[in-house]
Amino acid sequence: MARINLLPWRAERRKLRQKEFVSMLGLAAGAALLISFLIVMYYSGQVEGQQNRNSYLRNEILLVDEQIKQIEELDKKKGKLLARKEVIEQLQANRSQMVHLFDSLVRTIPDGVTLTSIKQEGEILTLGGRSQSNARVSTYMRNLEGSGWMTGPDLNIIEAKAGNAGLPYEFNLK
Repeated sequence: MARINLLPWRAERRKLRQKEFVSMLGLAAGAALLISFLIVMYYSGQVEGQQNRNSYLRNEILLVDEQIKQIEELDKKKGKLLARKEVIEQLQANRSQMVHLFDSLVRTIPDGVTLTSIKQEGEILTLGGRSQSNARVSTYMRNLEGSGWMTGPDLNIIEAKAGNAGLPYEFNLK
């Protein structure tokens, strides 16, 4: 007997194509899921890497901030030491000034004038003393002006006082 296929060949072909379509659709969906999973993993790795770099930078910034604080403390110490050094240098420079000042006072004082008090406030030197006459005080002021160490002597007061017959005039000059 002859075999005759009574099934419609078109329906069978349609079923076969439908099976191929569903399998291709499933394969495409699986590939899409795999690709999307790979994309998500790639970007998650990128985000995690950036977070690691950010945390590394934060830690380094903290270390640098600590170093900045230490540098600021060292700068403060340096400033204090420089101020001390400057004071010491000033004292060293002024050390010989007193010797020159007293030497200048001794060299400029004329006969008939004696000093009773010396007072210094900053750059101003106040001299108090007694003299035989007003002319001797004027000579002393001229000598001080010419000494080079003291300038602009200013006579505050000169008055005759009893008590010392040899030196009757008491004066005060700056």
